[in-house]
Amino acid sequence: MSKIKIAVLYICTGRYEKFWADFYTSAEKFLLPSCQKHYFVFTDAKSILDEESPFVNKIYQENLPWPYPTLYRFKFFNKISSSLESFDFIYFFNANIKICKTIHEDDILPTIDEDLVVTQHPGYWNKPVTAFTYETNPASKAFVPVGTGSVYVAGGLNGGSADKYLKFIKTAAQWIEEDENNKIMAIWHDESHLNKYILDKKVKILHPGYLYPEDSNLPFEKIIHLSNKKKTLKGYGKYSLKEKLLRKLLFFKRPDKRVQ
Repeated sequence: MSKIKIAVLYICTGRYEKFWADFYTSAEKFLLPSCQKHYFVFTDAKSILDEESPFVNKIYQENLPWPYPTLYRFKFFNKISSSLESFDFIYFFNANIKICKTIHEDDILPTIDEDLVVTQHPGYWNKPVTAFTYETNPASKAFVPVGTGSVYVAGGLNGGSADKYLKFIKTAAQWIEEDENNKIMAIWHDESHLNKYILDKKVKILHPGYLYPEDSNLPFEKIIHLSNKKKTLKGYGKYSLKEKLLRKLLFFKRPDKRVQ
């Protein structure tokens, strides 16, 4: 019997290439050990750990200024959709992730009637729906009416069967392009569109321990450690002047109510 084939999508451009080695070594040890994993790494790094492996696919991606590496991630993935069609399941993992405990098939793979696998946001697991930071602009494709929904999910870990995940990334990429054409950027970029997409879908929800932030104290078992990016990247590489100016501009547009 052939092994289940898993496509792992990962973005580490610019300074974020620092995270690849920890993610990769932890995933090889703990992530779905009975499955065959293929890594699709979008990066501009000159070299990455194990890039010679037939199971590591290094894909050149320009280091775009924030928030475009996250906003455009579905566009990146769409470009290799034909390569992803042959897999059984597809999963995206945030760059600053390190897996701490073994994740088995029953833990993370969807059932046949579940559209996607998503992760409850560690900052909102105990918050009322009214506190969820959905996109509130009715003109955006990510718009969610106040009081709608029952769970707010993070953008850092999601996946599903290949056919359903490819349908999701195609739809999300189209929504983001339409928003951009209308000069709209959803409040939390890819995360906003993900939360909109799952509103009418049946999904498997992973608890916040699958995205357990560093220095947090949550009532969940820590399955995946989410590193503090500012702390880890402090002094590691530099932002270009263009990146610094854009990050500063967009920072002041962020709402105060966001839970980090």
